[in-house]
Amino acid sequence: MSLKKRLSKGEFVVLAEMNPPKGVDITRLLSSARLIKGRVDGVVIPDMDVGVMRMSALGGGVLMNQLGMEAVIHVYGRDRNSMAIQGDILAAHVLGIQNLIVTTGEDMANGDHPSAKVVDELDVVGLLSAVQSLEDGADLSGIALEGSPSLLTGCAIEAYKDDASLEKELELAAKKVEAGAEFIITPPVYDLKSFDSFYAKASALKVPIIPTVFLIKSVGVARYIARNEPWAGVSDDLIKRIRQAADRENECLKIAGELAAGLREKAQGVKIVTIGWETKLPVILDYAGM
Repeated sequence: MSLKKRLSKGEFVVLAEMNPPKGVDITRLLSSARLIKGRVDGVVIPDMDVGVMRMSALGGGVLMNQLGMEAVIHVYGRDRNSMAIQGDILAAHVLGIQNLIVTTGEDMANGDHPSAKVVDELDVVGLLSAVQSLEDGADLSGIALEGSPSLLTGCAIEAYKDDASLEKELELAAKKVEAGAEFIITPPVYDLKSFDSFYAKASALKVPIIPTVFLIKSVGVARYIARNEPWAGVSDDLIKRIRQAADRENECLKIAGELAAGLREKAQGVKIVTIGWETKLPVILDYAGM
């Protein structure tokens, strides 16, 4: 059953994020994907995430489809103008990719091509409107298409620091839904009680909410998040749990699995992000009972 049908039926979906390689050696990407084939409902492929030049999301998505796995690709306005984006979306559909996450590309200043020119001709709402136009059978110039795509399109809520910034994010999310977003990816969840508070407000958007579980790989990573993003929800108790564990790596995997399992009772899906530890995804899924 397709991801779109699962969401439309209210079923819980499991997504795993994997970056394409910085080069043409696809061995690691494919081997990692094979480990979770049949255990996830889709593989999310970012498009040159955090400003690092890699194989495009379109290429990574096609590889997932060739493996018999459903791909979900990121679409940004950062690197392409409106014409190139429309062309890529049409190509994605023809190549069997029917799931998109329209979001904002990260700042290029921290990437490996800081001098690259940012385009941003279309913001997220504009991109969603462009996707809707293509599905309705016309490009952004109003010219009729020779066949129109059918897509599942989602968006993301950015990290928020307090209630005021959350309200702004939810207001923007409502505009994204109005423009065509059919599901929403949340920032990483580190505390289930905090997610309850968020979900009570976000559920008013009337689309599936898919929270992110970000794998904390070490005490150092946990402390870094707690220090630099104190609003994120990485508690002292969580840091202490990892620090005191006999096997810290395994404890981190267990924590991610427990979060995913807990979110199963609250939301309509989960996206698991491991950033370089994709081979550990089966262990996280085991702990989550998925």
